[in-house]
Amino acid sequence: MNTEINKDRIETLYETRYLKCYDLQYSEGKHYYEASRRESESLVAKMTDDEVRKMLPDAVTVAVILHLPENRTRLLLSYEYRYPVGQFLLSPVAGLLDPEDKNSPDPLVTAAIREIREESGLRVKDTDRVYVLNPCAFSTPGMTDESNAFLCAEITLNDTDELNQNGAEGTELFDGFELLDRERAGKIFRTGRDEHGNFFSLATWMVLSIFLSMPF
Repeated sequence: MNTEINKDRIETLYETRYLKCYDLQYSEGKHYYEASRRESESLVAKMTDDEVRKMLPDAVTVAVILHLPENRTRLLLSYEYRYPVGQFLLSPVAGLLDPEDKNSPDPLVTAAIREIREESGLRVKDTDRVYVLNPCAFSTPGMTDESNAFLCAEITLNDTDELNQNGAEGTELFDGFELLDRERAGKIFRTGRDEHGNFFSLATWMVLSIFLSMPF
């Protein structure tokens, strides 16, 4: 049985500004349904192997690590309202690439620096480090082609009073920060629950693992 998608037979079933649903036909009368942020012409399923290898992800997720006075190192997370689950979930700094990011010399780092500013109030300095760990990872490729790059930002901070969540845009809602040391981060990582007993996203679990693997 042919299980490859017929790239000439991809039909748009539902379309809004932020999300679309496509019918990916892989054989006569056989259908696979996909949700995507992308327009039909830029679907990953339509790309050649070489195009996929060179593609930019839809979004960035950032492990923001703060180097504080007295040699204290903390992982910065926040509580962000996640509409599909109706709760504030422990979350990393993250966001979609803007068109302006894509046109910059380093789109992923540019997007990460912008998201850090918007979601934490922190300005990345020339002496700080922002670097890519994984350039493109598909989130749940059984239902969507959405993808994230994972980055790390190491920021030296003298005063946590600089932190704020005033840069929330659109539907974004925040409810405070968590500054985790290695012990607290390890407990949350092992149990799969935050300190209120609630579950969190796979992206949060990944950022916790990045922090715990760092040789600080």
